[in-house]
Amino acid sequence: MYTAHPDRYADMPYRRTGRSGLKLPALSLGLWHNFGPDRPVETQRAILRRAFDLGVTHFDLANNYGPPPGSAESALGDALKADFAPYRDELVISTKAGYLMWPGPYGEWGSRKYLLSSLDQSLARMGLDHVDIFYSHRPDPDTPLEETMGALHTAVQQGKALYVGVSNYSPEQTREAARILAELGTPLLIHQPRYSMLDRRPETSGLLDTLGELQVGSIAYSPLEQGLLTGRYLEGIPEDSRAASDSPFLDSDAVTGELVGRLRALNDVAADRGQSLAQLALAWVLREGRVTSALVGASSPRQLEDSVAAVGNLEFGADELARIDEIVKK
Repeated sequence: MYTAHPDRYADMPYRRTGRSGLKLPALSLGLWHNFGPDRPVETQRAILRRAFDLGVTHFDLANNYGPPPGSAESALGDALKADFAPYRDELVISTKAGYLMWPGPYGEWGSRKYLLSSLDQSLARMGLDHVDIFYSHRPDPDTPLEETMGALHTAVQQGKALYVGVSNYSPEQTREAARILAELGTPLLIHQPRYSMLDRRPETSGLLDTLGELQVGSIAYSPLEQGLLTGRYLEGIPEDSRAASDSPFLDSDAVTGELVGRLRALNDVAADRGQSLAQLALAWVLREGRVTSALVGASSPRQLEDSVAAVGNLEFGADELARIDEIVKK
């Protein structure tokens, strides 16, 4: 029987999410790629246990995570039953709906029918009566935003979610979503955008400024840019890497000689700080406190430990930030 480490809250910083009462760990665990039937169950369980022992109290999912879709939620459900039942109230568990889950016109996007049906399915897979955060995973161009946000509000009213969020919404869509939710009486808690040293769109689009103005939290996904911002690509494309596979998330054509040169230069910055490249990338996303939490994936407990070590040095000097910008933007 798993027993959590008694000092699990000693080193992880926790940040308040917007103006809410909810605090998230600076690093959260995303169950996107590494939780499904193609991975050893004991490895999955070991990652979850190690995460919690290190103070990572937030497990982030979506209905389509796996592969196949739904399997990550099922894997977490098994782990919750086996290991985490005594600790449920110490965990923040989130899920999302928006991408394709079943055939026909009601199996994706943002209709009330799809979102609430999907949430019921997610809860069944995880063996839960509620999640802590339920997200609209992407905006629906054909469904009125009032309907999508109304479905999130209903999930809270039904007791199936404590908080709600959005992901992949533009600043303008986020502002309107927050307005609608406020009128309904269910505040927008958090936004989940893609954000990294190599992908600055939340800055350049004004999204981070909008979230600050609205006092809405943020949690960045892909802060390691699908593995590019780790040490794996410093010598090119490894044979067993995501870029060398048929993954739709990282094309081998993107790993150019110029990019590898930039990664090596960033690795030099990391070395000067006494960090790995991954730790530098995570610390950069978390700098200044504008981002509440950064989502990391892990294929092993050791990889997770390396990521969590980033919280030991989140401060940057102006010269370091300028050096990073010069490398990335040249």
